Amino acid sequence: MNVIGIDVSKAKLDCAWLGEHNKLKVKVFPNALAGWAGLVEWSLKNTGLSISDLHFVMEATGVYHGQLAAYLYDQGADVSVVNPAQVKFYAQSLGVRSKNDKKDSVVLARYGVNEQPRRWQPEAAEIRTLKALLARLDSLEKDVQRERNRQEKAEISQAPQAVLSSLVQIIGTLDTERQQLEKLIEEHINNHKQLKQNKALLESIPGVGKVIATRMLMVIGSRPFDSASQCAAYLGLIPVQHESGSSVRGRPKLSKAGNPTIRAKLYMAAVVATTYNPDIKAHYLRLTKGGKSKMSALGAAMRKLVQICFGVLKHQQPYQPQVAI
Repeated sequence: MNVIGIDVSKAKLDCAWLGEHNKLKVKVFPNALAGWAGLVEWSLKNTGLSISDLHFVMEATGVYHGQLAAYLYDQGADVSVVNPAQVKFYAQSLGVRSKNDKKDSVVLARYGVNEQPRRWQPEAAEIRTLKALLARLDSLEKDVQRERNRQEKAEISQAPQAVLSSLVQIIGTLDTERQQLEKLIEEHINNHKQLKQNKALLESIPGVGKVIATRMLMVIGSRPFDSASQCAAYLGLIPVQHESGSSVRGRPKLSKAGNPTIRAKLYMAAVVATTYNPDIKAHYLRLTKGGKSKMSALGAAMRKLVQICFGVLKHQQPYQPQVAI
């Protein structure tokens, strides 16, 4: 019994270890460096195992779990960072109805013992930096769009000049910052040989420009995907059936389980690719001629575009059309 479940929050870590004969030990530590060290010491003392034999299981909780996972990994332990939705369904299968931090940590420990989730590995430093830069860029783009919407509303309603001037100034500042961030991202990629090479490979795909190339660099570089289909599933691009008996038969829809910002950008890229990418164009036309709706065919085009991106990076070869041009 080497699994310790950790319910991570901003201020504290609720930890649970399940020993033999249903023996349960729980402990709360602060979510800080001293608390992490205390967690390791407590785990070693209770299990009697070495750090390399311990397996810590936690949910992906925004920004709060990352540093702890990296610390435990650096100490030599196995770490799993699991999807909260999967743990929720697992808890329901156990009949757990109420929710609190202590119970959540016990559920995570049981999940680790019974499901043996994939071991987590930290991202490369250059991928972590790229992810942070892109997250900031996405936030700035949303801020710019919000201010432009306010500007349009203010102009229609004939707001005072002071309001219009304020909006122009804020939009100008945000635009300048966005352009500077785009420059930093380009410099960061160019300063890392593998990132630069991978970006060039991605941009060899018709329909993939700078925007999608940088996002797919981040996505594919951040996780050890076993297959292109797994990568597509991570981005929420797999179709989900909705059927029940003989009377309920809804149209399949994308799972939309991944990052919505990346998915929106992939949608626009897929629209372009249905015209300029021979493989995706042929795939799209085959589906629409076979009776699929245009939206369903575009979802398939998005999925195929991700699969092509995965393929050129896996094989380190520029895009080669699979259909006759």
